[in-house]
This record gives sequence, C-alpha cells and structure tokens, in this order.
Amino acid sequence: MTETTKPFQIKSLVYPVFLPSLLFSIGESALIPAIPASAEALGADIPTAGVIAGLGMLGTLFADVPAVRFVNFLGERKAMIAAAAMAAFGILLAVFASNIWMLSLGIFVTGACHAVFGLARHGFIAEVVPVEKRGRALAILGGTFRGGGFLGPLIGAGMITIWGLNSVFWLPVIFSLLAGLVLLSTKPGALADTPPNKGYSLVHIARREGAKLRTLGLAATTLAIARTARTIGLPLWALYIHLPVETAALYIGIAGALDFALFYSSGQLVDRFGRRWAAMPTLVGMAISLFALSLAQDSTGFLIVALALSLSNALGSGLVMVIGADLAPPDARNEFLAFYRLMIDGGVALTAPAISILTLFFGLPLAITGIGVIALGGAIGMWRYLPRFGIN
Repeated sequence: MTETTKPFQIKSLVYPVFLPSLLFSIGESALIPAIPASAEALGADIPTAGVIAGLGMLGTLFADVPAVRFVNFLGERKAMIAAAAMAAFGILLAVFASNIWMLSLGIFVTGACHAVFGLARHGFIAEVVPVEKRGRALAILGGTFRGGGFLGPLIGAGMITIWGLNSVFWLPVIFSLLAGLVLLSTKPGALADTPPNKGYSLVHIARREGAKLRTLGLAATTLAIARTARTIGLPLWALYIHLPVETAALYIGIAGALDFALFYSSGQLVDRFGRRWAAMPTLVGMAISLFALSLAQDSTGFLIVALALSLSNALGSGLVMVIGADLAPPDARNEFLAFYRLMIDGGVALTAPAISILTLFFGLPLAITGIGVIALGGAIGMWRYLPRFGIN
C-alpha cells in the first residue's frame, strides 16, 4: 500500500501542526495582557496604550492579504518557520524598546506574522484532511488556541511576579522560536506543501467566489464577532454591576476552563451530524446568553451566563475554520482563505469599537443585546446557506 492510499490519521498533525500552534499561542497570549502596561511605562497615556495594544490585530489585518503570496512562494512549512522567526524578532524589538514607536513596530510585526502562520496551517489542513475528519482536526486546532490562551497569561503572571514586567516579553520570543524549531525538525513529508493555485489573483477569486463570501462568509464573521463580544463583554459587565474584580476574574476563569474542556465536542458534532448542528447551537446559544447577560444583576447571574457563553462557544470550536475549508475552491485555496480570514479578522477588530460606540449612545445593556441580535442573524444565515453550497 502506498503512502497516498493510507487512511488519514488526525494524530499525524500533532507534531507538525498542533504542537507549534500551541507554542505560538502560548507566547502570543502571554504578551497581550502586558502590552498596555509596557506602553504606559514608556510614557503613553491610557488611550495611546489602548491603541498600541490593538496594533497586533491591525498587523494581522494588514498581512491577511499579502500572506497568501508569502505562503504560496515558500510553501506552508517554510512560511510557518519564517513567521515564527519574524514574530520572535518583532518581540525582541518590543523587549528592547526605548520608546512607544519601537514598541508599536514590534507589536505590529508580531500581528502580521500571526496572519502568515494562521493562513499556512489553515490551508494545509484544508488540503490534506478529509472532509469527514475536518471538524475534529480543526476543533483540536481551536483547542490549541484555548490552551495557549489559558497557559500564556498564567505563565506570564508568574514571570512578572518573579522578574518584573519586562521579563514577560521573553516568553513569546522563546515560544515562537520553539515553534520554529519544532517545524524545522518536522520531516518535509509530514508537512508537505499544498499545490499552488492556477495563477488567479486574489481579487479575481474574491469576485468569483463572492456568493460564498457574502453569505456564509458573513455568517461566520458574526460568530467571530459574538466570541469577541464575549471576551470583551464579560469584564465590562462585571464593572457595570460592580462585581469585585477578583470575583469576576475567578468566574471568567471557571468559564474558560469549561470552554477548554469541551472544545473537542464541536469536532465530533460536526463530523457526525454536519456543520449546521454545530453552527446553530453555538450561534443561538451565544445570542441567548448575550441577551441574558444584559439582565444579570448579581454574581450568581453573572456566573451562570459566563458558563452558558462558554458552553455555546465550545460547541463551535474550530467551526469558522471548518466552514472556510469547506468553501475554499481547490484551484485557489489559499487565495480564498486569505480573503475569508480578512473578513473574520475585520469583524473581530471592529467589535470593540462597535461596543464602545453603542454603549456611548445607548448604554451597555443595549450594546450587548445588539451583538446578540447579530449572532441570531448569523444563525439564520448558517441555516439558510450551508445547504446551498452543498455543506450539511
């Protein structure tokens, strides 16, 4: 039996994809909480520190489209290695930053590397993983993000306590380099380059595949928006109802542990019953939970809603990536995924300012409710359009 006829095993992705993704995520997640404090230490006021903290996402948005040329030119494995090395370089700029401009550049470069790293692994999985196992594979990948989001700040907090604020910047340097070393030691055959496209431009592919992007692309973006609103909304609501900071942090941490514990359930749901049976529960569940959050007035209500949001979110682990992989055309997979990821990242980037503006004019309860309405709209879009494109 030849190599190409062997049944695909998800465990074959553990070393070349899941492990470097976990390492990269740990480093990235450890850095995010420290950026505002570092900017303030360099003389930035609070609004400026907030802008600098957002430069990582801006760098990702900026690089989402150019990343496709980079990945096509180098191939997935080399692109991920280069992205990990450049991310380490970007953080080194931040480590030795003597002013906010140098810090800003380092954060921006790191965000851009995230776009390259993310597109390369997404494209690779979309190419090599059979449709019937795609849900589980991408749910595990989503689990590495959750694991990194849990471990990174925990390790970073310990380092700050022992060695001070600047020490935490070495974590993403170390973990990015470790991710690169894992990829360097991976046999090329275990992370083989996917076939290049047939010479189509990204604009051509975006126009040709416009029906997919305008329908399921937007529906998937609503899920990303709801997830971001959960991350932002829970701490804001804790402040709104005057919940003690330590209590809010404990409850959000408990909810995060539930989210991490259940991430694989989404992959099983997707592969056994189809995409709609994960999309509908997660979007409807998050919408209802966001509505309920606007009514929670005490610590018990806050904890119940936080758990409900985590349960709903866990049911959609990896779902955005699964839908992107399902929709991507074989002749221009990376080009489609680059534009698709740009939409998703754009929705994520706009969520915080949207909540701020809605809160300013209508108050926080209506702002949270408004995001819930968007999530319901996404659920309707998923139910209506998934079958249209041959996706169960």
